Amino acid sequence: MANEAMDAHASAMPFPIGAPNDAFAQYFIGQSYLAPVSSRQVGIFNVTFEPGCRNNWHIHHADKGGGQILICVAGRGYYQEWGKAAVEMKPGDCVNIPAGVKHWHGAAPDSWFSHLAVEVPGENTANEWLGAVDDSQYGSLK
Repeated sequence: MANEAMDAHASAMPFPIGAPNDAFAQYFIGQSYLAPVSSRQVGIFNVTFEPGCRNNWHIHHADKGGGQILICVAGRGYYQEWGKAAVEMKPGDCVNIPAGVKHWHGAAPDSWFSHLAVEVPGENTANEWLGAVDDSQYGSLK
């Protein structure tokens, strides 16, 4: 059943799901997958989340420029900035995340979710991984 749902999700988008995102697994609740789309000029990665999977709160730091752009390519998920309500993401939705903004993103509890993650070029960029998204807070999303 899980493989059927994953296959159906994969067939709904033009990018591959990729390999298990083991290098960053410690920063995710649930299983995520990573498929590089471009590593030249600007890093672009297709990140896929199984239902219920989300990354920890994190901040993209930069002295100048930096940040991240998320473009939903399949499924349904959420993006949330610290202190604000979560925003639902569906295919075609785009979120611009400036450097220095604490946030998380991931799948809805009942849906696979894939987004392109675009690394915005900047000076002295670094990611700071923080704590997990609270289960009660995540569980209140529909």
